[in-house]
Amino acid sequence: MYKQTTEMTTARRLKAILSGSIGNLVEWYDWYAYSAFSIYFAPVFFPTSNPTAQLLNTAGIFAVGFLMRPIGGWLFGSLADKVGRKFSMTVSVLVMSLGSLLIALTPSYQTIGIIAPILLLVARLLQGLSVGGEYGTSATYLSEIATPERRGFYSSFQYVTLIGGQLIALAIQLIMQKLFFTDEQMHAWGWRIPFFIGAALSLVALYLRSHMEETPQFKKLDDKQKTVPEKKEGSIKELLKHPKAIILVIGLTLGGTVAFNTYTTYMQKFLINTVGYTKDDSTLITFMTLIIFAGIQPLLGLLSDKIGRKPLLLTFGILGTLMTVPLFTMVEGLTPASGIWPPFFIIMAAMLIVSGYTSINAVVKAELFPTNIRALGVGLPYSITVAIFGGSSEFFALLFKNQGVESYFYWYVTACIFVSLLVYAFMRDTKKESSFND
Repeated sequence: MYKQTTEMTTARRLKAILSGSIGNLVEWYDWYAYSAFSIYFAPVFFPTSNPTAQLLNTAGIFAVGFLMRPIGGWLFGSLADKVGRKFSMTVSVLVMSLGSLLIALTPSYQTIGIIAPILLLVARLLQGLSVGGEYGTSATYLSEIATPERRGFYSSFQYVTLIGGQLIALAIQLIMQKLFFTDEQMHAWGWRIPFFIGAALSLVALYLRSHMEETPQFKKLDDKQKTVPEKKEGSIKELLKHPKAIILVIGLTLGGTVAFNTYTTYMQKFLINTVGYTKDDSTLITFMTLIIFAGIQPLLGLLSDKIGRKPLLLTFGILGTLMTVPLFTMVEGLTPASGIWPPFFIIMAAMLIVSGYTSINAVVKAELFPTNIRALGVGLPYSITVAIFGGSSEFFALLFKNQGVESYFYWYVTACIFVSLLVYAFMRDTKKESSFND
């Protein structure tokens, strides 16, 4: 299928990384637009007088969307290992655009009754399928395109664009809030605009991905397959030959996904629903912290290329275990009169800690698996873990709050990070013992 090519030039490598990253950014924009604008469309699909109950319902569908991610991780991971990274990434962004368009077009509960939340669920399932495939395939693509000495740096751009997608969603929200729409208009119909934008951006990403290069590792694998046909690329049977790597991916992901979703997604609602900040101030605080958070990722990715992956993971595990409860308690003790800077600095401290995981988790997982099973190996165990723990973190937070025991959630996050810390402590440093060296 592919002819053997010479070593990629720097220009070709950068173009490939740009094409893959922009598609990743658009997919995650579509994914996070749901969370950012759920504070407005929750009453449209779930009419009730209790704001927490409304958010609980939308968070439930948010969590269900995560349950599709293992299927996406399996489907698109298998496609990436069998047909190619490029093909898998192109199809996944098309599926995401369909989900966003469906959310934008779905009428309200008052108009079509129970069919409205059902259509919202279907749209979220499509988005979950797409994002489930995006992570493993893009992590594999960026790791394989990168040069060995800069693999941590280049792979960190997966989370730069992931956070960038969330930043775009929040930027659009801020612009709409501050410049164009009243709160009533945002609740009535303004929330639909970001989903139309997402569908349109997905078409741009589709074009870019359809013209990007395949990775050299997959090209070599495809040539080798002609002489070693018994190797089963992208199959569950082949994946199960690597049980230790599968367990490591699950353990690596557990604490990181709970912490990441808590501070980047749920914290915006926590500031509104618990601390009492306005939607505008909460959005602004979240936006400012995410800008710095995105900028930190390449720096720590570059650091991991020099000192290894394990020191960064251990830093996240230790500080996350020790500081989660104090940081949440400090935020909870604030009031709107405190202004935006105290919560900004506290949340920023939490995000600095989480960066020890987010900046390098993609490359660490990619370095655990051989080329013929890498996309599936990274994507499927990761997606299962995220579906169970990451997708449910906001739901549990709101559930504990509704039951009057909100602080239990702080300890839940701490426990998840501690489990991952145990994994970090006993695993090898994948930079030194990478499957890319085999």
